[in-house]
Amino acid sequence: MSTSAVTEPVDIVARLQIAGSAEEFFELLGVAYDPKLLNVARLHILRRMGQYLAGEDLEHLPGDEAAARCKAVLERAYADFVASSPLDQRVFKVLKDAVAPKTPKRPAFVPLDALK
Repeated sequence: MSTSAVTEPVDIVARLQIAGSAEEFFELLGVAYDPKLLNVARLHILRRMGQYLAGEDLEHLPGDEAAARCKAVLERAYADFVASSPLDQRVFKVLKDAVAPKTPKRPAFVPLDALK
């Protein structure tokens, strides 16, 4: 497992926005991770983190509290994929659509009296 200490909370959101890889997210926030799991589910984990962060209001928080919230959200998103696979979680539309019920297509109906 890889881990790193939480960096200074100087505008953690800005630092996360310029992070170039999933590993940077984990290192910036000091979250331990399994590189094998991260290689398989990196986009899914970050997407789920984004979904969770959408419900958070980090704008008016002090830097250290915002960093702690971001860390908790990343840990929660990561835990989702430790417990189950990306196929089970289905965070992307293409995966959701693959199991969505199909609406039956109605055949085109032309009444006979409309034909000449």
